[in-house]
Amino acid sequence: MSSENEKNLDEIQMPEETINNFSSITTKNSRGSLHCITIVGQIEGHVILPPQNKTTKYEHVMPQLAAIEESDEIDGLLILLNTMGGDVEAGLAIAELIAGMKTPTVSLVLGGGHSIGVPLAVSAMRSFIAPTASMTIHPVRLNGVVIGVPQTFTYFEKIQERIIDFVTANSNIGAQKFRDLMLKTGQLVSDVGTVIYGDEAVSLGLIDQIGGLSDAIECLHQMIQERRNTQNDAIHPNSL
Repeated sequence: MSSENEKNLDEIQMPEETINNFSSITTKNSRGSLHCITIVGQIEGHVILPPQNKTTKYEHVMPQLAAIEESDEIDGLLILLNTMGGDVEAGLAIAELIAGMKTPTVSLVLGGGHSIGVPLAVSAMRSFIAPTASMTIHPVRLNGVVIGVPQTFTYFEKIQERIIDFVTANSNIGAQKFRDLMLKTGQLVSDVGTVIYGDEAVSLGLIDQIGGLSDAIECLHQMIQERRNTQNDAIHPNSL
């Protein structure tokens, strides 16, 4: 009896442990099983950030995405975003993984999806943004000392083009329009770029639609059902 109680206690504590360690959780009901990943604070890459910083570690997120894609127990992925940006390479790596998944994916921008958070927001099959959420689009920047030679600026330009190519390939905004927003002057203090909010992000074609948590979850369940229907049609092509 004691061992059974301990087992039940472990099962109860497991979701809380998953949330604390990896900011993710899996839920299941009659409509399907959803896994939720949160991308918050600053995206941490190869350099460990100070302990007082709220971070999302790419080495935690990437294996989770691979496991979700391979799992028979998870039907869809919900990505909740409230990030200031961070490491460009790490953010793009996560975004590329999400964009390459066959598992239905939906993203929801809450609070902010800034800088490298923009590619992360559009990487899902369907993207939502809360009406009050904001997104900052600006050129690639680097803190610290850089070598002031033409090759450095060429490297920055190539990274920016990678971001532009990814965003425009995974949303409905044009490359020139996104580039114009990235290089706009007069809006940000001591910087170039643009801040856009919910409705504007949708009107520009960057995000698919305005919505909240229930909208994103409902959309994800619909995508799951459509995928099941497609799979059933492939298995039973002549069924009525």
